[in-house]
Amino acid sequence: MNDTLRSTLAELLDGLPPKQAAGAVERLIANYRGETPTHAPILRDRADVAAYAAYRMPATFEAVRSALAAFADAVPDWSPAGHVDVGGGTGAATWAVEATWPGERAVTVLDWAEPALALGREIAAANPALKDARWQRARIGADLTLESTDLVTVSYVLNELSTADRTALVDAAAGAARTVVIVEAGTPAGYARVIEARDRLIRAGFRVAAPCPHSAACPIEPGKDWCHFSARVGRSSLHRQVKGGSLAYEDEKFSYVAATRLPARPAPARVVRRPQIRKGQVLLDLCESDERLSRTTVTKRHGDLYKAARDVDWGDAWPPEDPSS
Repeated sequence: MNDTLRSTLAELLDGLPPKQAAGAVERLIANYRGETPTHAPILRDRADVAAYAAYRMPATFEAVRSALAAFADAVPDWSPAGHVDVGGGTGAATWAVEATWPGERAVTVLDWAEPALALGREIAAANPALKDARWQRARIGADLTLESTDLVTVSYVLNELSTADRTALVDAAAGAARTVVIVEAGTPAGYARVIEARDRLIRAGFRVAAPCPHSAACPIEPGKDWCHFSARVGRSSLHRQVKGGSLAYEDEKFSYVAATRLPARPAPARVVRRPQIRKGQVLLDLCESDERLSRTTVTKRHGDLYKAARDVDWGDAWPPEDPSS
């Protein structure tokens, strides 16, 4: 994670008793489900927002950055001149966009929770590239209107919305942006929301750039499995306190789609499960460009390709462009 973001988040908890921070996170995790109430946001005050930001921003940052990196590989000569982060809260996705394409751009963060926006603005002050970002309160739903922009991100938002509001949000993003990146929790329900959004974006004329190697229907049989990936996140002391774990990291599971109107070169295939490394061979589960799932075995007799297979990770493109490099 960005070192500046990490240190800024650590400073947020100064003066907030550890038990209070942990209690706020536990309550918010329990309540952060279903449609966001229209009368009041779930994040109520600075203590809520500080605790939740310190706990969730690192995971959101890493998941979104992973999705953006896959998209950037498919569209290597492009950088967004403008970015709108819908339901962005404290702005994790804005940091991930800046980490993927360094430099200043027009940035707008929209969210219902004013305390989250206020804290996001405060956190962003530590990043010169985000100093001019706009933080605007907006109801994320059917009445949302978006300005034209290069990139819209929607991360961990669809789960908070009704079906009608999800549809309206995806349609608004498709009408405003050249590229739309949607990230949800890596659960069967999160994957289903991503697929629903993916289908709407394709019908709106977008092409899937990542993770899928094609823009046809997902080959996974509904109800039998789901497509998701993993991003490693360094655990803070608050993470360890809330979850009672001792490891210095945890793995954030997420599902995503990155779709665009730009010319894109999707991966020939995508590794959709953790590779199985065995003696003299590597087993790779792939989603392929011919719209099917397959398992391929790479052995020592494949030479440089075998070396590449031993280094490939879940979520990576396959095969590498130059396995000898």
